[in-house]
Amino acid sequence: MVKAIALLSGGLDSILATRLILEQGIEVEGVNFLTVFCTCTAHGKTCLASKSAADKLGIKLRVFEISKDYFEIVKNPKYGYGSNMNPCLDCRILMFKKAGQYMRKVGAQFLITGEVLGERPMSQRKEAMRIIERDSGLEGLIVRPLSAKLLKPSLPEKEGLVDREKLLSMQGRSRKPQINLAKNLNIDDYPCPAGGCLLTDPGFARRMRDLMKFKPDFSINDINLLKTGRYFRISSEAKLVVGRNEEENRKLLFLVQDTDFCFYPLRVNGPVGIGRGKFNWEDLHMASTIIARYSDGDRTQKLEIAYKQIPKDSLKVITTLSISERELQRIRI
Repeated sequence: MVKAIALLSGGLDSILATRLILEQGIEVEGVNFLTVFCTCTAHGKTCLASKSAADKLGIKLRVFEISKDYFEIVKNPKYGYGSNMNPCLDCRILMFKKAGQYMRKVGAQFLITGEVLGERPMSQRKEAMRIIERDSGLEGLIVRPLSAKLLKPSLPEKEGLVDREKLLSMQGRSRKPQINLAKNLNIDDYPCPAGGCLLTDPGFARRMRDLMKFKPDFSINDINLLKTGRYFRISSEAKLVVGRNEEENRKLLFLVQDTDFCFYPLRVNGPVGIGRGKFNWEDLHMASTIIARYSDGDRTQKLEIAYKQIPKDSLKVITTLSISERELQRIRI
């Protein structure tokens, strides 16, 4: 029996592409790739949208976590970044390579994607698609059902494994053709289109650049720390992340590592701050003034800010006024 592997993001395009191939009587299994930069995960273990889509399509789903492989791409993408820190072309190549490896492992004949020609400026142009196929070692083995008639026939189409006449010729950024097709196929429950990647967000991209500049050997924990709270670059060797609410305070305490500094106010309510790096006395004092700034109470009065280095340091206290707004904005990332 003919079998295909679908790159299933869970968005409407990938749902429609998979459905078109399923309707040709071809067995399909979905794959999804997670990184620490994804915004649609459940506890970092699965993509909620792709799981929901697989369940509704009635297909198996295999999820791969590829953050560590992806880090090298983020640091030095062969084809550069998009508008922020998103290495979209290199990202697609990595995912297609991984999908191709799995395709061969399970004996499938080709891959399916929901790509629409011209929908995304960086990775869904004809030249970009050609580069992705070449660099992933999958030339001729990728079927793009939504735009197939605008592209050269793939090997499965040439060999008759896929009926090309039943494929489509969508292009451009308008969603109307996909929405109309979804109605015709009685697909009425699908997520709204969204980026899904933190690297496309300008604010997160600034934090990521800062991390790469001062700690190029970053870890998954470092990335998770970027995703939480307010972020301050105190010195070239020290940074502080401050919780904005109780939930973020709990997340920060969960992410704390040995040698990190933990800050919090005494006698008044306020945030948790996690300091990472090498802190001298001036850095410790500045971090305490930041914690004071976001604590309850009279900002014209000095507050007691407790801190300790994890795990063995004894608790110490700095009594200080809040940092000035001018200085706060200078160091905030």
